[in-house]
Amino acid sequence: MTQDWQAVATAIAERLDERGMTMTELAAQSGVSLTTVRELVHVLNTRRRQPRTLTALSVALGWPGDHLGQVLRGRSSATEMAGGSDNLSAIRAEVRDLQARVSALEAERRPPSE
Repeated sequence: MTQDWQAVATAIAERLDERGMTMTELAAQSGVSLTTVRELVHVLNTRRRQPRTLTALSVALGWPGDHLGQVLRGRSSATEMAGGSDNLSAIRAEVRDLQARVSALEAERRPPSE
């Protein structure tokens, strides 16, 4: 079975950047040691990891528990991940549109100022 540790490193680094998190914060939130997080992000040690390590990191990064395991096995491509980013952009745009509509409705309901 092929293991793509570079893909795992890239996925973690990009997600940290998206979420504005540090490796220290990820370590604290996931319960994974900072040393292990650094090894994964910088591909310093590709020894076999416990499945729960990747699961804990996935969950702390806001992904399904098996996400990084899937990335490691090449089953979650960068294209799929980018599609998720596109979906997030669409959701954000829709939320902004809804906020503008609510604001307009609230403005219509306000009594005229004297």
